[in-house]
Amino acid sequence: MASTIELAPADLQEILLFSVTLARSAGELILQGSEAILSSGNVDEKKNSVDLVTEYDVRVEELVKGELSKKYPAFKFIGEESYAAGARPPLTDEPTFCVDPIDGTTNFVHGFPLVCISLGLIYKKSPVLGVIYNPFLDQLYTGVKGQGAYLTRRKDATPVKLPLAKPKPLESLSKALLGIEWGSDRCAALINKKGESFKRLAGNPNEGVQGGRMAHSLRSLGSAALNYAMVAQGGLDLYWEIGCWPWDICAGTIIAQEAGCLVAGSRTSPLDNNITDTVLTGRKYIVIRAIGDSQTEKGVDAQKRLIQDFYATVEDFEPV
Repeated sequence: MASTIELAPADLQEILLFSVTLARSAGELILQGSEAILSSGNVDEKKNSVDLVTEYDVRVEELVKGELSKKYPAFKFIGEESYAAGARPPLTDEPTFCVDPIDGTTNFVHGFPLVCISLGLIYKKSPVLGVIYNPFLDQLYTGVKGQGAYLTRRKDATPVKLPLAKPKPLESLSKALLGIEWGSDRCAALINKKGESFKRLAGNPNEGVQGGRMAHSLRSLGSAALNYAMVAQGGLDLYWEIGCWPWDICAGTIIAQEAGCLVAGSRTSPLDNNITDTVLTGRKYIVIRAIGDSQTEKGVDAQKRLIQDFYATVEDFEPV
């Protein structure tokens, strides 16, 4: 069914301004929650000892959902905590906010300052607006379809267009800094496949690691949204994960695309930067930074080649 609401570029700018203000308000609650959690240690487990949730995950989502519903009552809402509680609306063409209230809950619990709220807007089943705010470092990433992506390092600072520097060439995975995550599913079948994948990505093929790429290194930020943001700004060359969810990557997707990145899903999905509902909900995600002029055929071909090389190196698996 076609959307009954039409969003013009000016509408997206107005929504962006409201979303940024809301994300900063949520950030204040996240900081309050961090103090409370570190002093009390009050943490719950969803399904195992590393799949964590706190009362502040729920409180931040309730704050965000409430303010969005008052300002945009006709828009739909998908949130991590409401989804876990059983609210699972189908994705349609209607404008839909897609929110992770605290992305990086494990970091949040430990006082590790890579934590953010991720607030995305999906329209006609594709991300069109993203806001990622890390209140611990006061870093705000924003992106709007067709209007660029930006990083604001302090509340009153001038936004800086992403990527932060002119994109460099990337000859091979051996020259890359790669973003990976261990995830919360730690069963033998999945952890063995991830372990083998990470070993090949980091290993030296001249010293016994069969298929080794010997990348510069692997990094785990503990937040899918911040991994996307770091690729967008050019700090990571590529990020790959299986098992996260649309609210983890929705905002980051549009921010990365507007920064010249190529975003895709599973190894069988088209490398055309067309993020459909199938990719959004597929739970397999990959993003590579801009390479040279990513708008040229040469730049896009380099992105595609490196993603194909990456997928030829790692093992595929189905998330639980």
